[in-house]
Amino acid sequence: MTNTDKSDYRFDVKDSFLGAQMLFVAFGALVLVPILTGLNPNVALFTAGCGTLIFQVVTKGKVPVFLASSFAFIAPISIGVQQWGIAGTMSGLIAAGIVYILLSFLIRWQGSAVIEKVLPPVVTGPVIMVIGLILSPVAVKMATGVVNPAAIIPKGTALTVSMAALGTTILISLLGRGMLKLIPILCGIFVGYIVALFYGLVDFSPVRDAAWIAMPDFTFPEWNSQAVFFIIPVAIAPAIEHFGDILAIGGITGKDYLEDPGVENTMLGDGLATSFASLLGGPPNTTYSEVTGAVALTGARNAGVMTWAALTAILLAFVGKLGALLSTIPTPVMGGIMLLLFGAIMVVGLNTLVKSGEDLMEARNLTIVALILVFGIGGMSFSAGQFTLQGIGLAGILGVVLNLVLPRPRVEEE
Repeated sequence: MTNTDKSDYRFDVKDSFLGAQMLFVAFGALVLVPILTGLNPNVALFTAGCGTLIFQVVTKGKVPVFLASSFAFIAPISIGVQQWGIAGTMSGLIAAGIVYILLSFLIRWQGSAVIEKVLPPVVTGPVIMVIGLILSPVAVKMATGVVNPAAIIPKGTALTVSMAALGTTILISLLGRGMLKLIPILCGIFVGYIVALFYGLVDFSPVRDAAWIAMPDFTFPEWNSQAVFFIIPVAIAPAIEHFGDILAIGGITGKDYLEDPGVENTMLGDGLATSFASLLGGPPNTTYSEVTGAVALTGARNAGVMTWAALTAILLAFVGKLGALLSTIPTPVMGGIMLLLFGAIMVVGLNTLVKSGEDLMEARNLTIVALILVFGIGGMSFSAGQFTLQGIGLAGILGVVLNLVLPRPRVEEE
């Protein structure tokens, strides 16, 4: 390839439509996280756009990726918003971004191999599984119409709507072709929404009341030590995923992004984008596999296309009626999507373990995996004064500590 091939950065007006198309591919998953967790979708659009621009500055526009809401944080954000509110939860998400930043400097100092030593698959696999499983009861409740004690949708109606959304998502992911295959979540939400309309579950009054142009409802963080210690360990999972994402996009473009701009810089870009998003009340940012697929499909290797996607997201963030429309999506629709989503996250963790080839019945591995899963899913907690460690946070820290302190089996001499 020459220095003028289409993988180099160019910001051309003719790429604006393609950039908007890239945002469309990411849109369903992007707004899914704030809708599920109680955050503002318009803020998520704004911070995703800004986060992508921050990433491009740090990586010098060399990597054609779009950053948006990370699924790994759905469970901790949902729990955090209930316990400490959005402002308190944001302090924990800022800390997660700082973890990425610190990891980027660790990689810069020691090389990427250090991550494998501290966070091997025997730790990251079960932690990802906990993330997927811990909120599975919530997905079932939403899919069956249990919104809250004061608003219960008839179970039969809720199941019809949620299964329509779930079934469409599955069918599109299995049978879809071209660009359609890249937006199964968006298709599932659309079909579920149409079915919900027939059952009278959609209230359009928020859309009528909303202004066309409005400032996103930013929420600024408030310090909360419990939220910080609860959420920080969750950064383990997306930090490991980041390597896979960068390898994937590199495989498509034919470039080694682990070397140039370097994984230490791509990780730094993720961390800065996540911390910035949390300063305004947005979800953490991560590279999107859907957009990576779109790059493979369209051949749009120019990172300038992602600049257009980012600018489009920022502009849409100021469309008040868009956020209001998203807020009208009935709970069973999202519940149907969550049934698959949380299960898929669990399978990613399981696949991490399987691909590692480790013997899980070996005493050390068995101990680490078993305790991470039981402590994380079973509800174990430790408290000291105002400090409490439980759930995903406890599982992540426990896994890292056990991996560092448990002796490794001695290799028998032949």
